[in-house]
Amino acid sequence: MTRPVKIILDCDPGHDDAVAILMAAVHPAIELKAITVVAGNQTIEKTTRNALNVASASGLCANVPVASGMTRPIVREQVTAGDIHGASGLDGPTFAPPSISLDPRHAVDLMIEILTASDGDITLVPTGPLSNVAMALRREPRIAEKIEKIVLMGGAYQLGNVTPSAEFNIYADPEAAHVVFTCGRPIVMMGLDITRKVRATPDVIARVRSLGNPQAALFSEMMEFFARVQREIYGWDGPPLHDPTTIAWLIDPGCVELRRMKVEVELRGDLCYGRTSCDFFGLEDAGGNQSAEFLTKGALARPASPNAQVAVDVDAARFWDIVYETFSLYGK
Repeated sequence: MTRPVKIILDCDPGHDDAVAILMAAVHPAIELKAITVVAGNQTIEKTTRNALNVASASGLCANVPVASGMTRPIVREQVTAGDIHGASGLDGPTFAPPSISLDPRHAVDLMIEILTASDGDITLVPTGPLSNVAMALRREPRIAEKIEKIVLMGGAYQLGNVTPSAEFNIYADPEAAHVVFTCGRPIVMMGLDITRKVRATPDVIARVRSLGNPQAALFSEMMEFFARVQREIYGWDGPPLHDPTTIAWLIDPGCVELRRMKVEVELRGDLCYGRTSCDFFGLEDAGGNQSAEFLTKGALARPASPNAQVAVDVDAARFWDIVYETFSLYGK
């Protein structure tokens, strides 16, 4: 039997982050080592409370620490997504008081500690702004070699969702994203290009709800609120379930088609700030901008060749089967 993938789930719950937590907590293909929390969809106080609530609802034992981290982006002013996730960051369901206590360590310290003690077999799964991951890499650069890979939700090679060019997680802390995409570790990027294809339609919600367990009921409560907001803003028949694509791919890599690309984060443009510029056609490797003159001393570090595997398609039916089967593991 294949060994479980050891992960640190770095998140900013958020309805879709909450589903990622519920999936990672129960599936035997995943060994959840820690949940680290970052400001993003809402302030750090709210995302931390949401993480504790969802982790408690999942039945996670106390030996999986939940730690709160970066309260704001590294450089830019803070942005949140209250228009999408509500005033609490997770509007819709009502939670009992959490049964899990917050770990006293800062999320960045916990991340460094776990990676340093590891055998280099930890996968980082960031589903929010990359502030925690970037700060950990800057504070202790030696952890880079201990990261097996980074499977993140963020970016797009096509259209943004917070500006025409940029996706929220990258836009919320582009400088942190630049640090991560230039860290030299294998990166898998689940962007809006595929996450918009996995929408929680009424049929999907009803199917999961039919499982009849508390976690399935929580899923349906969260998705019903999320669906109303997405319908009002985008006119969609169901909300995209962005963040769980990372966990679904770790469970079943065949559900997503990946393509190697060079990915850079735009830090200087007014219109494109926070955009992930993805060289879909390999234009630079074919004789574009990789000149010695461009890579001058003092310039921002740029990847010289493809530095990420970018999701370009998803088998939506297979994805929803993974979600359903994962929630069925909670029993009745």
